[in-house]
Amino acid sequence: MERAKMFSGAYFFMFLLTLAFLGSLAYLALRGEDITETDDYTVAVERSVPAEEIVPEKKLLDINSATAEELQQLMGIGPVLAQAIVDYRAEHGAFASIDELLEISGIGESKLDNIRSDITLGGEDAA
Repeated sequence: MERAKMFSGAYFFMFLLTLAFLGSLAYLALRGEDITETDDYTVAVERSVPAEEIVPEKKLLDINSATAEELQQLMGIGPVLAQAIVDYRAEHGAFASIDELLEISGIGESKLDNIRSDITLGGEDAA
């Protein structure tokens, strides 16, 4: 009696539907054709776009000549810290090394590592 319930009504319909699905998959696989291939449309490209238009070249900020406003564009540098960098530069002269920024209160190793790839010492790449 238990088997009769199993194959009655909705179960029997789902069984037939599953068999039909598996049969159609087998038919498509054995046919040997790629069902994803299509020649119904063509893609046209008007012009090539130079990489510079898509991703502009990254410009390094010269910490020896940058204003406080320009320094604020660096990640993690706010108005107070930007002014501290300008004041340090005015008092001690141009930075001889990027690591000299560690002398400024509020700049630690982590903050310096975050901005190191965005700054330069006036024509030299950040080291």
